[in-house]
Amino acid sequence: MSNYRVAVNFEWSSKCNARCAMCPRTMIENPQLMTDETFYKALDRINPKDVFRTVLAGYGEPTTHPRFMEYVSAVGEHPVRFDLVTNGELLDEEKIRHLDGKIGLLILSFSSIDRAVYESVHVGLDHERVKENIVLAQKTFKKTPFAISLTPLAECIETLPETIEWLKGQGVELLTMSPTLYNRAGTMEEHHQATEKLRGVIKRYKLLSQELDFIPSVMDIFLQTWNNRFRCMPRNTDLFITAGGDYMFCYNDITHKNTLGSINDLSMREALKKREKSDPIPEICDGCNMHNRYRFKEIAGVFGKYVKERMMG
Repeated sequence: MSNYRVAVNFEWSSKCNARCAMCPRTMIENPQLMTDETFYKALDRINPKDVFRTVLAGYGEPTTHPRFMEYVSAVGEHPVRFDLVTNGELLDEEKIRHLDGKIGLLILSFSSIDRAVYESVHVGLDHERVKENIVLAQKTFKKTPFAISLTPLAECIETLPETIEWLKGQGVELLTMSPTLYNRAGTMEEHHQATEKLRGVIKRYKLLSQELDFIPSVMDIFLQTWNNRFRCMPRNTDLFITAGGDYMFCYNDITHKNTLGSINDLSMREALKKREKSDPIPEICDGCNMHNRYRFKEIAGVFGKYVKERMMG
């Protein structure tokens, strides 16, 4: 049996309080909240032997879940590291204090200090309230690191200097950006941004690239690639658990239709073994810009940076 670890994307809710431009959530036919039974079953399935990191995200907003506080307490006692991604609007002092020390890293998605740009990207969210919560989180956290994930859309990059200046003025130093704007099954074609260009932006503004966030070790990446028939490194490093309790074929399947089975029936290792035998799904993979992102030169560069950071750390 293959022995490698993956990251888990854990979706507490596929419902959201926003309609972000880069997230085509209309493709989700049945948005839902995770039930208590599914949540605790999923926690049992997340084993440190299989998982090095779990990200509370998915295609919904975790803070909208009515059992948010209880679930945070539960993951805070789990042996695997849990990080949380949020749009930040529903944070308040009570939630922030409760998260502190229970979550390994809080990542808040923020597009721009310019209100017009922000509201065109993070549609439906209150710009001023999110800004206030950024300031509150930065002042309140004592144990949990706080990061801002900057949106890699062209209109956001135009206002990036002002955005960075404001964030650093509030004391926020952990600023990150993805080098790829995910073109999920071709849904983001109109917002296309070349990865090479985004890497240049990340370097120019001295941001932390999210490129290495899902790499547990070089050996794990080798084993993931070696054991999977479909050699898609981004897919094979991550396993998505939906709010309905299914293991998903790929986190870029917004429809949530292509699943490997339920957490009630399969262990995580059994789901990974089933995925290893799978072929590409044209409706997901043909329009995706992630599959071919890592060519030999890119892999060598990413691994070189990874090894350097590990040695320095």
